[in-house]
Amino acid sequence: MPSALHSSALAVLAGWRAPTPTQSALRARYVAHLEAEPQGVLRECYPDHLTASTLVVSADRSSVLLTLHRKARRWFQLGGHVEPGDTSLTGAALREATEESGVAGLVLDPVPVQLSAHPVPFCDPRGGVTHLDVRFVATAPAGAAHATSAESLDVAWWPVDGLPEPEPDMLELVALARQRLG
Repeated sequence: MPSALHSSALAVLAGWRAPTPTQSALRARYVAHLEAEPQGVLRECYPDHLTASTLVVSADRSSVLLTLHRKARRWFQLGGHVEPGDTSLTGAALREATEESGVAGLVLDPVPVQLSAHPVPFCDPRGGVTHLDVRFVATAPAGAAHATSAESLDVAWWPVDGLPEPEPDMLELVALARQRLG
């Protein structure tokens, strides 16, 4: 039987208005995954499972807070696995962002900004794992201090027009987040 978390995730994704045709196709894939997998929100669901992440934007909207991921050794938005104690994707995204950034008082927009399905070879020794990431945006309080968690090599603010690894997926995430925030 699906959990309240599963039902909540399915409702959020089924009702989400995707900003592009590519995002609409991903939304359909995520919904089909959840309809087929009662445990689809948890990492125990192999090979695909949902993750929740957050792009943290500075109060003045000029910078984003990124983490240098310990295993991937690349700069990403904050986020990770949904835990059994989480009651919603938004709760998981906010928990992960707060834990990984050390920033208190983040204000999370409850509507997803972007979906990203990507293989994660370091996530499971069996290989073949795909994270179905649901990405949100949060605003940090003015002057927010951050810290580096055990999951990161570093956490740093980056100008929105000076990202450290300006890959298309991250550029789209930043653009969609800025559009959402106005």
